[in-house]
Amino acid sequence: QSRQSLAGRLRVAGGLSKAQAPNTTIQRHHSLAHTVTHRAVSISFISPPLVIDNDPSQTPSYKSTAKMGSDPQYAKYPLLPLAQHVFALTNAYASRPSQQSAAKALNDAITEHKMAPLYRYLAHPLEGILNQVGEGGSQIPGKPLSRKSSLAGMIATKTTPTAVNLPWDEGRYQELKADNDKELEEFQKEEDEAVEKAGETEIQAARGKRAEFWARVGDKDRAIAAYEDVFEKTGILGTKIDLVLAIIRMGLFYGDKLLVKKHVERAKTLVESGGDWDRRNRLKAYEGIYLLTVRSYNLAAPLLLDSLSTFTSYELCTYSSLVVYSVLAGSVSLKRVDFKSKVVDAPEIKAILGDGEDKLLALSGALSAGPGADDAMHDAPPAAAKTAVNLTTLGTSTDQPEAEMAIDFSPLAQLVSSLYNGQYKYFFQALAQVEESFLTQDRYLHEHKNWFIREMRLRAYQQLLQSYRVVGLETMATDFGVTVDFLDRDLAKFIAAGRIPCTIDRVSGKGVIETNRPDDKNKQYQDVVRQGDQLITKLQKYGQAVRLRGSERA
Repeated sequence: QSRQSLAGRLRVAGGLSKAQAPNTTIQRHHSLAHTVTHRAVSISFISPPLVIDNDPSQTPSYKSTAKMGSDPQYAKYPLLPLAQHVFALTNAYASRPSQQSAAKALNDAITEHKMAPLYRYLAHPLEGILNQVGEGGSQIPGKPLSRKSSLAGMIATKTTPTAVNLPWDEGRYQELKADNDKELEEFQKEEDEAVEKAGETEIQAARGKRAEFWARVGDKDRAIAAYEDVFEKTGILGTKIDLVLAIIRMGLFYGDKLLVKKHVERAKTLVESGGDWDRRNRLKAYEGIYLLTVRSYNLAAPLLLDSLSTFTSYELCTYSSLVVYSVLAGSVSLKRVDFKSKVVDAPEIKAILGDGEDKLLALSGALSAGPGADDAMHDAPPAAAKTAVNLTTLGTSTDQPEAEMAIDFSPLAQLVSSLYNGQYKYFFQALAQVEESFLTQDRYLHEHKNWFIREMRLRAYQQLLQSYRVVGLETMATDFGVTVDFLDRDLAKFIAAGRIPCTIDRVSGKGVIETNRPDDKNKQYQDVVRQGDQLITKLQKYGQAVRLRGSERA
C-alpha cells in the first residue's frame, strides 16, 4: 500500500489529525515490546513486513513477521575516509593540494576522535608506516620499521615518501593516550555499575561502547577482540550481523584481505540463517567491495550493480564511489548483452552518467530498473512507486554523509558509450582519463590499475576483431588512434597468451590481421578428451595406491 494510504489508515484507526503522531507498539521476534513514535504523514517502512490491526477502537498495533527488523548498529566506526586520506598521502599520482587536504583532514580527525593508537601506527618514528627512522626527533638507529601484514592496503607505495605532513609529537601522543585511558575508565565504571544494578542489556550496551571506542581510535586488534566479546554474549541475529560487518570494515580500513574474506563468509552464513532484507542488501555492497580488492571484478559486478538501487551502506563508501566501482567492474567483466542492460541502460547509472534527457527520465522514475530488480526483496513490504535512483543528495538516511566532493563523471561516461558504440579512438582517450581520475586515486582500484587497463584494451580488441575475418593492421591502428608498432606489440602479447585467436602477417607489406574463430564444438570435444584423460590418469594412480581386488590385496 502507498505511503499516503498507510498514513490515512493510521489516522482513521487512531482518530488523529494530520498534525498528531500516534504511539504504536511493535512486537518483535524476541518478545520485547518497544513503544515508538512516528509521524503519521511520513511513515516509511523498509523492513520488516507489517500486519496492521484496523480496529478503530484501539491503538494501531504492528506485528513484525520478520525474525528481526532493528536498525543497524555499530555502523559509525571506523571512519573509512581516513584510510583514503592515508592512501592519498603516499600516492605518487595525487596532486600536492589533495595531499595537503588529506593531511589536514587526518590531523583533525586524530585530534577530534582522540585517535592515539592510529597516530602511533602512522607517525611513530620507529614503528609508524608513514615516517622513516629518525624522523620526528627520535634518533634511534639500527631498528628497522615494523611492517604489518596489512601495510599494502594502507599506503600506495612500498617505499615511504620523504615529504609526508604527519610529524610525530610525543607530547600530543601522551595527551591523546591520557584521554583514551580516562574514557576507558568511564566505560569500565559503567559496566561495573550495570553488573551490580542493571540487567544483561545494559551490560551489553557498555561492552558495545568499549568496542566502538577501540574502532573509533583505530586500534584494530582490540576493536576486533571487543566486537567478538559482544558477539559471543548476544543472541540477537541482527546485532550479530552488524558486529561482523563492523569487523569487515576494520579489515577494509587496514587492508587486511584475509580478515575481510573470513568475515564476509561469516556474515553470509548469518544472513542465510535468517537475516532481514536490509542487512542482506548491505552485505552485497560489502562483498562487492571486498571482491574488488582481490581483483574478482567478474564476481563483484553483479553485487555492486544490484546494490545501486537500494544502497544504504554509507558507512562503507559514498554513493558516488559505488557508481564508479559498479561501472568499472561491469565494463571489464560483463558480456555485451549484460553490459547493455545493466550498465549502459541502467537507470541508476544513467542518472549519473547520462545526458540531460536520460538524467531527467531516470530521476523522474520513467526509466524502469528492469525485471528482477526486486528479486532479493521477498521479505520487504510493498511500497509506493518511487524513483529508482538513490542519490546521496536526494536520500533521507541519517547515516549518510551531508555532502560529497564533486566528481567529474564525464570520463566514465565516455568510456562506457565509446566501448559499447565501437568508437575506439575515443575509447582509448577515455580509458587514459579514467586511469588518471579514478584508478590512480582510489585505494581499492589503485592496486589493480595496470591489470584493468590491459583487460579493457583486450576487450576492445576482441570486440573489433570478432566482427571481421581479415583486418588491416594499419586500419585497426587508425581506428584506435595508436601507431602500428604499438598495436603490433600489444596484440602480440595477447595472441601469445591465447587471449585473441588471430595471426598477424607482416610479410606481405603493411600487415594483415587474420582472425581464427574457434569452433565451439571442437573446443568442447577437446576439453572433454583432455579432462577425461586427466581423470583416467588419476584413477590409475588411485588404483595403484589402493588394492581394489581380494587377490591383489592378498
